[in-house]
Amino acid sequence: MDPVIIVGAGPVGLTLALALARQEVPSVVLDEGPGKDEQRPARTVVLREDTAALIERLTGFPLSEAGFRWAGWRSMRRKQVTREVRFGSGGSEDSGGSDGPSRAAGPAASAVPGDAEPFSAPLHLAQHVLTTALRGALAGERLVKIATNSRLDSVEQETSGVTAHTRGPKGTWWRGSYLVGCDGPRSTVRKLQDIRFPGRTAVERHAVAALRTELPWPGEALLHRMPPWRTSGPSAGEVTARPLADGVWRLDWLLPPGKDLVTPDLLVARIRETLGGWSGGSTPPYELLDTGVHTVHHRLARRWRSGRVFLAGDAAHLLGALGTQGLDEGLRDADNLAWKLALAWHHGPHETLLDSYQAERRAVVAARLRAADQSLPLLRGGGGLRSYVPGSARGHDTLLTDGHLGRGPLGAPGAYADSPLAPPYAESETPVDTAPGAPIVDVRVTAEDGSFVPLRERLGRGALLVVLIAPGTGVWERKHWVTAGIMPRLAAAVTALPHPAELLVAESYPGAAAHTVLLIRPDGHLVTALSGVRPADLYAAAEATLGGPAKAEATASTS
Repeated sequence: MDPVIIVGAGPVGLTLALALARQEVPSVVLDEGPGKDEQRPARTVVLREDTAALIERLTGFPLSEAGFRWAGWRSMRRKQVTREVRFGSGGSEDSGGSDGPSRAAGPAASAVPGDAEPFSAPLHLAQHVLTTALRGALAGERLVKIATNSRLDSVEQETSGVTAHTRGPKGTWWRGSYLVGCDGPRSTVRKLQDIRFPGRTAVERHAVAALRTELPWPGEALLHRMPPWRTSGPSAGEVTARPLADGVWRLDWLLPPGKDLVTPDLLVARIRETLGGWSGGSTPPYELLDTGVHTVHHRLARRWRSGRVFLAGDAAHLLGALGTQGLDEGLRDADNLAWKLALAWHHGPHETLLDSYQAERRAVVAARLRAADQSLPLLRGGGGLRSYVPGSARGHDTLLTDGHLGRGPLGAPGAYADSPLAPPYAESETPVDTAPGAPIVDVRVTAEDGSFVPLRERLGRGALLVVLIAPGTGVWERKHWVTAGIMPRLAAAVTALPHPAELLVAESYPGAAAHTVLLIRPDGHLVTALSGVRPADLYAAAEATLGGPAKAEATASTS
């Protein structure tokens, strides 16, 4: 069968190519550039725990060592610390401030311990570090071909496949089974498929600088609203400082609406003013590494699938206001689509399964955009009666913190609660802390070879995962319990499933009782939790996850 054609060699396209290769699906990546990425320290990405784990699993590269995990997060308003979050191996502690008097800003300010949350520090790194890791992993991958200096100019579809033409020094025709447009905001694939891309232009603008310096709160990210050294005008509103590796910081200043030119002199003045304000008056030594202006657009493609052609990443959606992360969503697109394309590539097209990519991912991103659009007037409108309502400023800080840290309506990973792949209700269903359709919690499991591994390490291989919650199994060798109790019956049920599945055992899972059986998709989303071994219910849930009973279907355009 022909390879999958991936148009675009950014992080999303390269991640998709690796994810397909791990499931034995060949691909061709059409890269319109020379195959190298410009090093821009001011162009950075923030990855949540599960997307960082996805990249590390695919590349084998210690991404956490190349990036920086924040020690904490603090929000300030004028001279006061209004909110602090401390990250640690066990999650985070969140101390919300009040609208009354609060602690003074400075290195000695400390958080009052709050309730611990199952939340880990985001990973912050330069985007070229991410793409370099992906390219390094692909360099030795036999199933992936990267065609550099290859710019797409036409796509033709037939019932059995896709043909694409590229122009340039290596202009040629490419034959593929499917084609995925990961070619950015100005996507040629989207335009060739005549897919509309409505939305809002220039929702926010930020002046950006990457610099090496020392700040009073080492390792902590900061959101500072209405800093006291800027007392008037809309540009007085907000500055963000986020640490990177090697003592580097990315600073973002929210710019007023409009297209006013940000000159080098203006930016240097802003840097000196901000660093001096944070350091008590005098500007500390700093090394300016990179600058830029980041303009945020909010757009959502009407369709993410047209027959054998799909869109992913910035070609399908643009978001980023209020701290939300568009690339993080793009990587989730790749993870969602990869296992579905792999199943179709190996076993033939299944329309319900392929259609579910758009149904699931577009709904999640649309909800994120709606939340941001509803919050923007509150946070950026300025003035008005809301400025004097008790608690309103605290609510604003919470919204912005959620966006930056990846939680709440603005930032939490989406759940596929209304997915067309959701199984029918079964009386044996039992509640756990993870809702059906939501990403699973990473726990230690015992694999079939007896080794102890993180649950996330078993994802992305194309197989379904079946996890039995069995307290006490971690203290005994697998040979002592693998043939005891309900294990033989569960193993037989797993073997009989309509798709390959791996049987794992965990001592515990949040909210799960003993002998709960979890069914998990290859992309790490929970299908269902069953009370005990119920072979018929497990089979029905697995069948629904694959799009229903397999049957030959002709590929049709989804509108």
